[in-house]
Amino acid sequence: MATLCVAGGTGQVGREVVRLAVSAGHQVSVLSRNVPPVGSANHHDGATYFAGDVTSGDGLAAAVAGSNVVIDCLEGQFGKAQKQFADGGGRLLAAAHLAGVRKAVALSIINCDLSSFSYYASKAAKERKYAESPLKTVVVRATQFHGLVAKIFAAGAKVGLIPTFKAVRFQSIAPVDVAAALLEAAVGESRGKPHMEQHVVVTIAGPETLTMRKMAETWKSVLGGRGKIIELPLPGPMGDFLRAGHNLTSDQPYGRETFVSWLEKHRESL
Repeated sequence: MATLCVAGGTGQVGREVVRLAVSAGHQVSVLSRNVPPVGSANHHDGATYFAGDVTSGDGLAAAVAGSNVVIDCLEGQFGKAQKQFADGGGRLLAAAHLAGVRKAVALSIINCDLSSFSYYASKAAKERKYAESPLKTVVVRATQFHGLVAKIFAAGAKVGLIPTFKAVRFQSIAPVDVAAALLEAAVGESRGKPHMEQHVVVTIAGPETLTMRKMAETWKSVLGGRGKIIELPLPGPMGDFLRAGHNLTSDQPYGRETFVSWLEKHRESL
């Protein structure tokens, strides 16, 4: 069994990594800006929680101490957190190196280096930190989560119009499938890559490729959502990225949970 530190282990994917790792019998420490209370949805019995902040470096040494592998599920979507996202990853890697950690695994986004969209650019900058690290590193690039697309539909439905983007398809994936891939990269061989490689990039995607309109129709059918489905152009770097199909892969799909099954499972919380 491995000794793991999950950074961002209370987030959407991170808490799934913690749950899977604890269930598999691994020793797990969790780094989070705030330690979740016992009994809350973000707290898993069997894991040890540490408060820390990668933007300042506070608490990192204690969280990574004794770990064999660090799994980085941290996010920095907006403002200062996004601007410091890559540097925060560098601080985490430095703390891990000083603590004798042998491997670091990071969650990223498929083809993020092909977009000038600021959030994707911050992911690409963090990937470069991992490529430069003296540790063995694995970057797991995932396609968009099922929940991201569902949120777009839900927001539009509030005003009676469910937006879809012209000429856009998704190969969306469930967070639990992403978590499984991160844990696999942490404790096993990287998929299709020689073990001796210092830095490996893996791309994972959901089990099916769907037009956004088809996904909207499915969302309405499963959740009973109301509103007219409309097609809109998506301008800017994100529109260019999606229309070019950079959010898709021709590799063998990794995820097992389809969009419709994910919706059915989370019906009550959407």
